[in-house]
Amino acid sequence: MEVVVFDSREEMGLTAAKRVSQKIRELQQEKPVLRMMFAAAPSQLEFLKALIKEPINWQGIIAFHMDEYIGLPASHAASFRNFLNRYLFDLVPFREIHWINGEVEDPQQEADRYAALLAESPMDIICLGIGENTHLAFNDPHVADFQDPCLVKLVDLDPACRQQQVNDGCFETLEEVPALAITVSLPALYSGTYLFCMVPGKNKAQAVQHTMQEAISPVFPSTLLRKHPAVVLFLDRDSAALLPSHN
Repeated sequence: MEVVVFDSREEMGLTAAKRVSQKIRELQQEKPVLRMMFAAAPSQLEFLKALIKEPINWQGIIAFHMDEYIGLPASHAASFRNFLNRYLFDLVPFREIHWINGEVEDPQQEADRYAALLAESPMDIICLGIGENTHLAFNDPHVADFQDPCLVKLVDLDPACRQQQVNDGCFETLEEVPALAITVSLPALYSGTYLFCMVPGKNKAQAVQHTMQEAISPVFPSTLLRKHPAVVLFLDRDSAALLPSHN
């Protein structure tokens, strides 16, 4: 895995955006329409703000996202649909955008619907982060499965994951954080052709250390990234602080 460390979150976001836009242009020379998936989290803000300023043919991109709370209105500030609409989807002219709807009466039916969309063709580029508990999307350690038969599934969120949402300022209290979600599975993420992973901030230092140094297993879901043939991990000085070569 390629690991690059920057002095600031801003520098990390700018460089990650340039690398992603470069890969988009490269792939679009051979393939007119790409499929991309994005993460919704404060850790992605610097990257997203820089990405929308890049010279990209957005009409040649079909967009997806990774996860959504069950039962949280799309209008809620912490809804992932709301987040991505504000910082990406409403700002550039994608060819298509496919949202996960967490407000449906039958969440399993919604998971199946989204899985069918993902199954149509692999993701060309996935832009993701790593959670404080090393989750990828909402695949917390207790539900993470490297051989998951599902592309999209219903999960309950562990306390560390829910506390991260409070730490990130998305909710004021732990009780406000929904306990259930719809998430893209680990095999669905792993099947992306190119993965760009943005992980800034001191709260992620432990997760980054686990990602790079623990045995590859669902106990630390993000360790799966080390097996992927085309991953770039973008860190800032804070998130890289516990890595031997960067402290």
